[in-house]
Amino acid sequence: MSCWQTVQDYALRSIGHGERLLPRSDFTLCEQFTLIGSGLIWNVYFGAFALLFGFFLATAVALGKASDRAVLRVPADWFIFVFRGSPLFIQFFLAYFLFIQLKAVSPAFDPFTSAWAGALVVLFLNTSAYAGEIFYGALRSVPKGDLEAADAYGLAGWTKFRRVTWPTMLRLAWPSYTNEAIFLFHATTLVFFAGFPAFQQRGDALYYAQYFADKTFNPFIPYPIVAFYFILLTLAVIFVFSLINRRLNRHLAPHVRPKLRLRPQLVR
Repeated sequence: MSCWQTVQDYALRSIGHGERLLPRSDFTLCEQFTLIGSGLIWNVYFGAFALLFGFFLATAVALGKASDRAVLRVPADWFIFVFRGSPLFIQFFLAYFLFIQLKAVSPAFDPFTSAWAGALVVLFLNTSAYAGEIFYGALRSVPKGDLEAADAYGLAGWTKFRRVTWPTMLRLAWPSYTNEAIFLFHATTLVFFAGFPAFQQRGDALYYAQYFADKTFNPFIPYPIVAFYFILLTLAVIFVFSLINRRLNRHLAPHVRPKLRLRPQLVR
């Protein structure tokens, strides 16, 4: 089988298109690159949607934690504490067990026993907690001079938040939030190892890498391929977030605009 035929057969296998049966023997480098790349589709799906929805919840959590009202501050504090204080692997495991129990009560929870919905909820809540703490720190760091200037211009309430507080908060938080986004994409490799099953062997990049490692007893080919794909994914995230960072700081002179730098985060 040619490499191009392999790509046609397996490039979209992780989402249910193409050859159903996995190769059993005589694994080629093309097969490993293609199937692991196919699984990366799930990693991108989990990371992108968790970031998209988590961004708005993180903003709400940050505002809640900064509120003077205990009814808003206390739930936000506990939300951040629980999801930052427990391992993500355990959160996946407990969430899957919870959704299984809820499925017995109501069929409406059936989709959440699958990775595409259940794991996405866990990642969404987890990244919201981390990003919420980042946004809270940035919110507390908004210069008082900016707020006083907004008051002098007669801005108040939602208008003041939308035009002054929120943009300044984002500019301050964006470098740290970029690190959180990178870590989130890396954390998606835990989905199919923490309770959520891979239906018909449709897993993510690490799932297929482990398959090849188990079959060949040689982890030194599939796992570096996973690392290669995630390095490319990380560079893509940094590029996109750099464009947003440039947009957030477009009012500054080019030579004083803060630039995002690639700083590998070894320990979270």
